[in-house]
Amino acid sequence: MAHISAIGAGLFSDLSVAAATTDPSFTSLTTQASFDALFATEIASAGGVKAANTFVRVANVREFPSVGTPASIVNVPVYGQRLSQTIGGQADAPSLELTLNYVATDWATGSILGDLVGSGKQAVIRFSLLNAEPTLTTTAKYSSTATGLGSVQNSIYYWIGKLEALLVNPQLTDANTATLTLSMQSKFFGAYTC
Repeated sequence: MAHISAIGAGLFSDLSVAAATTDPSFTSLTTQASFDALFATEIASAGGVKAANTFVRVANVREFPSVGTPASIVNVPVYGQRLSQTIGGQADAPSLELTLNYVATDWATGSILGDLVGSGKQAVIRFSLLNAEPTLTTTAKYSSTATGLGSVQNSIYYWIGKLEALLVNPQLTDANTATLTLSMQSKFFGAYTC
C-alpha cells in the first residue's frame, strides 16, 4: 500500500515492541527491511513465547504523544533587538508518554511488556499511523508486511528505546488508566510504508 493520502483520524494507530529471543544487533538496523523483519508475527504479552521476528502490541492505548523528529531550534535573545534570533542547535531526544486503559495482565511480572518496564533493556519500537484497520484476521494482521499493515494506507516509524516507567492511575468513576513512559535511544527511522 502507500502512505496515507487523505485527511482522517488515526483511530487504528498502533505501538508495538519487538520480542526476539536475543537482542538484535542495533548497529545493523538502518534500513526499512531490517526493521520490518523484526515485526512478522504478533504474540501476546502475557503467555506469549518470544521467538525470532515476533512482536507484542501495546494494547488499549487511549492517547498517543506526538511522534517524529523534534525541532533543533534555539531562541537567543539579542541585546537591543525586539525579537530573539533563532539558531540551529542540537535536538534532545524526547521521552514519549502514552495514556493506556490499564489491563493488569498485560503488564504483570512475567509478561513480556511487564518485564521490560524499568529493566533498562533496549528494544526496537514501532509506531504505525493507521486510519483503517488492517484486513487480515491472523497473528500477522499488524505485521510489517504487504498483507499485514500494507493492506491499508500507513506510515511507520521505528526507533530503539526503553520502556522506562508505568504509573497506574486508579479511577473511581472511569476506567483505570496508566501512563507508559518510553525513552529514545536512537533517532526516528521513517516514515516508511509497506
